[in-house]
Amino acid sequence: MDHTPLSAYHDRLRTVSPFRISGTVTEVTGLLIASRGPWLPVGGVCHIHSLGGAEPLLAEVVGFRGEQTLLMPLGELRGIGPGSQVVALTKEAHYRVGEALLGRVVDGLGRPIDDKGVIAADTYPIYTSASNPLERKEIDQPLDIGIRSINGMTTFGKGQRVAIMAGAGVGKSTLLAMIARNTRADVKVIALIGERGREVEEFVARALPPQERERMIVVAATSEAPARVRVRGAFIATTIAEYFCDRGQDVLLLMDSLSRFAMAQREAGLAAGEPPSTKGYTPSVFALLPRLIERAGSWKGKGSITGLYTVLMEGDDPHEPVTDAVRSLTDGHIQLSRRLAEQAHYPAVDVLSSVSRVRSRVTTREHQRLVSEITRLLAAYRDAEDLIQIGAYVKGRNSEVDRAIELLPRIRAYLCQDQAQDASLESSVRALAELLAA
Repeated sequence: MDHTPLSAYHDRLRTVSPFRISGTVTEVTGLLIASRGPWLPVGGVCHIHSLGGAEPLLAEVVGFRGEQTLLMPLGELRGIGPGSQVVALTKEAHYRVGEALLGRVVDGLGRPIDDKGVIAADTYPIYTSASNPLERKEIDQPLDIGIRSINGMTTFGKGQRVAIMAGAGVGKSTLLAMIARNTRADVKVIALIGERGREVEEFVARALPPQERERMIVVAATSEAPARVRVRGAFIATTIAEYFCDRGQDVLLLMDSLSRFAMAQREAGLAAGEPPSTKGYTPSVFALLPRLIERAGSWKGKGSITGLYTVLMEGDDPHEPVTDAVRSLTDGHIQLSRRLAEQAHYPAVDVLSSVSRVRSRVTTREHQRLVSEITRLLAAYRDAEDLIQIGAYVKGRNSEVDRAIELLPRIRAYLCQDQAQDASLESSVRALAELLAA
C-alpha cells in the first residue's frame, strides 16, 4: 500500500499548469531573448525549442518590452532563433528540496552532477517574499567554527551573517575550506558561485572529509554557466538551507563568492537594458543582495542559518561598491590582509579590521576582557611599528607598547593555524587566557 503523503502531490500540482501556454521567439540580442508570449510573470520558466531539433533550452522571464516577453537563457543559446517555440513550464521558480540532498553535489539549476541518481524531494519556492522581522530570534548562542583567531577574537553566533572580505590570492578559499570542515553544525550548504570548474573538485576533496560529506550539500554554478544560472545557484543554495532550518536544524551556509553573484546579476541586468551605475553595476544588483542575505538568520520555533559570504575586494579596495554594500547588510565581517599573507601568516585574518556585531551577546565578560586586552596591545604595536622597525623606539617609553613587543611572537603564534588543525571554541578561549597570563 502506498503511504505517500498527499501534500507532496499538492505541492507538485501548484507548480504545473493544466494548459500548454506557448509563444514564439521574435528576436535574440546577445543574452536576451524576446518572444511574443507566453504571458508569464517575472521569474517564470519556459522551454525554448531549438530550430535544429536539439534539446529544449530552459529560460527565465526577466521582464517585458511592450508586448514582448524578455527571457534570459539557462543554457546554451545554440539553435535558438526567430520562430522558435516558447512553451511555459511554471509561473514561479521552485526547487525540490529534502533529506535526499544530503551528501550530494548539484549544479546552479539544482540538477545532480555527482552520478548518484535523481533526487526526490518536496517543493520550495526559490524566490521568497521578505520575512517578518518579528519572527527572528535573538542571536545568543556562539557558533564554534574551529578557527582559533575567529573563535577567540571575533566570535560568531548561530544565525549570524558574516562577510569574508579579501583581495585575490590572499587565502579566502582556503579559509572557507577550513570553516566548512571544522564548523559544528547540523547541515552545511556550500555554494560555489562563479568559481572555476577546477576549483570545485579541489574544494570538495579538500573541504569535505569522507566522514563529513553526508551532512553537506554542494551547489556548483561555475564561471562558464549562464549569468542567470549563477544567480539562481545562490538562491537555490539559500532555499536548501531554509528547508533544513524549517526543520529545526542549525545550518551553515557558505557562499563563495557574493562578488561573482553580483557580477552575474550585473551581466544579466545590462543585457536586459538596465542602466549601469558605479563600476557598471546595475540597480538590480543592490536590490538582490539584501533579498539573498536577509534569508539567513535565527528564527523562532525553527533552527538557524549562519551565512558566511566571501567578497572579492577588487584591487584590495575595501570600499568598492559590492564590498561596501555587503558590509552594511551583514552582522560582521572578517578581513584578510595581503600583508599578513605575504608574511606566511595564515589564516591571514586582520583582527583589528575584523568585527563581529554579536560577539558581546555570545561570549562571557571574561572572554570580552581578554579580547579587549589583545586588541589594545595589537593597536599599540601598530601605532609604534614604524619606530620599532627602524630602531628608534626606546624601551620604557610606553608600558603598553613594551608589553606588546614582548607578547607579539606569542600573539602571532596564537593567530596562525595549520589548515589541518581544528581549534575548538573552548580551547581558543583557554589559549587566549594563557597567552595573557604569561
